[in-house]
Amino acid sequence: MSEKNSYEAGFSSDALRHPQRIVFITRKTSAKVKGEVGPQLMSFPHVILRETIAFQILTIVLVVAALLWDAPLEQLANPLLTPNPAKAPWYFLGLQELLHYFPPVLAGVLIPTLVILALVVIPYFNVNIEGEPLWAHRGRRRLQIYVGVLAALIVFLAVYKAWTVLVPTVVVGALGLTPYFNPTSTSRFQRFLGSRPLPWWVMTWFIAVALALTAVGTFFRGPGWSWVWPWR
Repeated sequence: MSEKNSYEAGFSSDALRHPQRIVFITRKTSAKVKGEVGPQLMSFPHVILRETIAFQILTIVLVVAALLWDAPLEQLANPLLTPNPAKAPWYFLGLQELLHYFPPVLAGVLIPTLVILALVVIPYFNVNIEGEPLWAHRGRRRLQIYVGVLAALIVFLAVYKAWTVLVPTVVVGALGLTPYFNPTSTSRFQRFLGSRPLPWWVMTWFIAVALALTAVGTFFRGPGWSWVWPWR
């Protein structure tokens, strides 16, 4: 504390070269701190060249696939001959599969509306910005909330016998619990699961349910929307 520090007046915004500074802020200046700049690349030609190559490869693959396989088109539409089952396009088959289990108002109106509202509202909340793992604090209260929400969701799906949604929910929920009860595992897969934050688990569950609904509606539904095996 006895040493005297000498400060020189000057214009600088590099905190690494001048860690001790006295900044005079006026109406036309600000105390801007410039951090260390990492390695940078120009968009052209580095990024543009790679995007062009990827686009050409994708075009070649699509052309070859179109030459080797015909599109699965049916005959012209006939209003007197309705196919059974009448399936929606693949991107709506998940919603059509939900209609098989839940009432139309719940599956066709309420659930899609809640999903859209969640996508609109979630960005306005501070949801784990730091990206810390789900079980970083290993609190009993967090475990109780997790198990309670999972159990309520399983009971709700079991009441409606929505097995297509229930199975991926149980699988993802069980995988989410393994890091809590086995925190010292040396397995690379267990360490990967233990480092995932809550938004990752929610998104994984959503993708797993969407894939399961679409796959079942595409390959396992026959006349009257009954369960059929695709190889029979």
